[in-house]
Amino acid sequence: MQKPRVYITRKLPEYLLEPYASKFDFRVWHKEDEPVPRDVLLEEIQHADGLLCMLTEQIDDELLEAGRRLKVVANLAVGYDNIDVETAHAKGVVVTNTPDVLSETTADLTLALLMATARRIVEANDLIRRDYWRNWSPFLLAGTDIHHKTIGIVGMGRIGQAVARRAKGFGMKILYHNRSRNYKAERALDATYVTFDELLRESDYVVSMVPLTDETVHMFNRDAFQKMKPTAIFINTSRGGVMDEEALYEALQQKDITAAGLDVFETEPIRADHPLLELDNVVCLPHIGSASVETRTNMVTLCLDNLQGVLYGNGPKTPVTLSPLEK
Repeated sequence: MQKPRVYITRKLPEYLLEPYASKFDFRVWHKEDEPVPRDVLLEEIQHADGLLCMLTEQIDDELLEAGRRLKVVANLAVGYDNIDVETAHAKGVVVTNTPDVLSETTADLTLALLMATARRIVEANDLIRRDYWRNWSPFLLAGTDIHHKTIGIVGMGRIGQAVARRAKGFGMKILYHNRSRNYKAERALDATYVTFDELLRESDYVVSMVPLTDETVHMFNRDAFQKMKPTAIFINTSRGGVMDEEALYEALQQKDITAAGLDVFETEPIRADHPLLELDNVVCLPHIGSASVETRTNMVTLCLDNLQGVLYGNGPKTPVTLSPLEK
């Protein structure tokens, strides 16, 4: 029996693929740090039964039309805004993602980014590296407390709840806004459901944990930033497209808010001349929310298990199904 062909859009460690070598005929883009070119992907997809892709690949109608043999797309992420899921389903292609396995790791990074931004950790490190530290002084790089402040989490899904658990350990008051109320999270985390406007007005830290959908594009816009406290800090570890970067830049420059910590951007990767990098009150990271060795290993393994489940008839472990609001 001929093994199903699986195309992988980025070079992955051999030891992760080896346990599945007897099941699949792997074809792999040979670079780890560069996305597969579109023309190469369009050629390879014509011969693939399964695809393991990254967020950098747009799985659109053109690609799905070319992939006549394609039965499953395994996305190495929780979010799937890079995939036209509705078209995939219409063509009989199963789409899977990697929920759960990265929630705690991404929440760790979210709190680390919040703390680094609030306590001006990067600025402090740069002060020493540039040999500018001359004396101790009472308000040298004085930041903002985290403990007993109010955190507003927009999006109380798996990762949002993991962030709330960590915030609770700091004695923070937890507000949240979600598409629908999460009564279980309210009871477990002593979290309070509020409207989006109330969250913006009352939070010391506004944390975006929402997926990128038609409804969430630029939900953090000029109006949203102006509703925040001037002492507020904005944290985004979800998707860059949920924020208007120009509006955020203006809000930071004009002191409408105090600072921002960002792991994601509207267009990635950003370059060193990006306007937000001009500002001292912004901490920028290169989309590393789930980037621990353990979690990325688990994500790849889950993708491979999903591919095996679909291509060998047992079904996917974590299929993507569209909610009515996403259709």
